[in-house]
Amino acid sequence: MRSLFLRSLAGPQRAFAQPYTFQKASFQTVSSVHSSDEHPRVLITGGLGQLGTGLARQLRTTFGTDNVILSDIIRPDRDILNNGPFIFADILDFKNLQEIVVSHRIDWLVHFSALLSAVGENNVPLAIRVNIEGLHNVMELAKQYHLKLFVPSTIGAFGPESPRNPTPNLTIQRPKTIYGVSKVHAELLGEYYQKRFGLDFRSLRFPGIISYDSNPGGGTTDYAVQIFHDALTSGKHTCYLNPDTRLPMMYIDDCLRSLTEIMMAPKEKLSIRTYNVAAMSFTPNELFAAVKKRVPHLEIEYKVDGRQKIADSWPQVFDDSQARGDWGWEHKFGIQELVDTMIDALIPIYENQRVASEAKINHQ
Repeated sequence: MRSLFLRSLAGPQRAFAQPYTFQKASFQTVSSVHSSDEHPRVLITGGLGQLGTGLARQLRTTFGTDNVILSDIIRPDRDILNNGPFIFADILDFKNLQEIVVSHRIDWLVHFSALLSAVGENNVPLAIRVNIEGLHNVMELAKQYHLKLFVPSTIGAFGPESPRNPTPNLTIQRPKTIYGVSKVHAELLGEYYQKRFGLDFRSLRFPGIISYDSNPGGGTTDYAVQIFHDALTSGKHTCYLNPDTRLPMMYIDDCLRSLTEIMMAPKEKLSIRTYNVAAMSFTPNELFAAVKKRVPHLEIEYKVDGRQKIADSWPQVFDDSQARGDWGWEHKFGIQELVDTMIDALIPIYENQRVASEAKINHQ
């Protein structure tokens, strides 16, 4: 998964104009799905983003392929369709979502659809529609049909007035981006719906999420993904944050495992509805030094841009003691495990690309 924060709408502007013929075809894709009394039926919105495909793969292993339905407003690759059910779902269309929930007997709703930090700042009206209006739709559906609802939150839900090292679970937030504002809104509304209507709402504040199988997409922590690609291609990385900018980070396997664990946790173990989760914190300079041990020729330069201001308002270290105490959260990847995993995974990918490129040239 690129670095956080929950990539969902890879192309919302063009996707809103997508014809409903695709929706019809998508429903045919899952027409043979049968409900299971043993496992929940899960719908993942914004499923073609950084987290969705990985979560679907993990949950399908546990609950069965047909019980986990990916959805999005963009056209999936063929391998996505081959791996399990996929449907068109526009989170701004309440009736569309309602039909999906009823027709496919959904029990859990994992709501990934969102515009991220830097992207949202460039299109605030769209961010309000997707991040807030879309949230209202899924929350009302979850209440109406008694669904278990997960909505991710983020380190971006905090602001410069928040304690930064460490940032506790309950503290002043006051974010300065529309992305952060929308996530605080989601946290508070979810807590309200839980207390007022009994909605089983659960949320985790994720740090920057790092993975090798998706490309950076404009987030403030995306340098921590891009540096690995640059190390194995050009050997030069240009970082848009200052070298000493410390931010919390997490490898995608830990991220997806924490999500699964919070959803599986008995309600009586949850003292709150939104938890910090963490794994490691590092600076660009510290990550550069760790990567350089594996790729000695790597060079770095710093060209700070507007994302620095966003990073300066975010936590440096997350206090996730409440998650560790309430439902037993433990991370497995530190910075060294992260670096080794990313490089070991990307080396064969780039080698295969090189071989394919050479074969194409020779064939011509």
